[in-house]
Amino acid sequence: MILDKIVDATRIRVDKEKSKKSFDTIKKEASIARSSCYKFEKALSKPGINFICEIKKASPSKGLISDSFNYKEIALEYQKSGAAAISVITEPDFFLGNKDYLREIKDIVSVSVLRKDFIIDSYQIYESKIIGADAILLICTILDKEVLKDFFEIANSLGLSCLVEVHDEREIETSLNIGAKIIGVNNRNLKNFEVNFNNSIKLRKLVPDDKIFVSESGIKTKEHIDILKANNINAVLIGEELIRSNNINLKLKELMS
Repeated sequence: MILDKIVDATRIRVDKEKSKKSFDTIKKEASIARSSCYKFEKALSKPGINFICEIKKASPSKGLISDSFNYKEIALEYQKSGAAAISVITEPDFFLGNKDYLREIKDIVSVSVLRKDFIIDSYQIYESKIIGADAILLICTILDKEVLKDFFEIANSLGLSCLVEVHDEREIETSLNIGAKIIGVNNRNLKNFEVNFNNSIKLRKLVPDDKIFVSESGIKTKEHIDILKANNINAVLIGEELIRSNNINLKLKELMS
């Protein structure tokens, strides 16, 4: 399965990073890095439906999304168009992401920035703080319960918010048990990459109203946004549809109207 390949590649990548900079060193650097003070969580707590707009160059299912990928220009356009937060994919092997994208974007925007990657080692959490992330993605499907809880607590100790990604009822229960405050339902099945937009609608009722509920993937139209609003969804994560559009500002205005 593609997910297994991504996780295997991530392990190799993290091991290479550790050989360049020790765990002790990165923990020390993270301890003195600027604190975001849960900026991501605050950004998604505003009334209405909040938009997390994604910087995404490619994906395993769609290939290259944009030939002219000016990530800094896209980030500034997102901010100007009213994005509550910006998600930056940093996974390099399958999504062609880069940590430097996040680092450079963080220097030019004032909105909150989420690091979207396959976090499988606590090393990556400390690294996320150093490169400027305000939040990280934790994917229930690739982490057992104890590791997920440990990662969540490490992120909290660093002032990082966690978007805990789930796909079904069991994973929602796991996320609630660790105390997750932001729960994202991925409408894309990471095992076969099929998209079911109704997954968010089905699972919304299982998440208490004092949590922030995010719908991810497959969101393309104003009609989709209206349906999510009607079902008390707090935020959406959308990227590919925006990057493929000829005019990001116009597309976001259409979706936000």
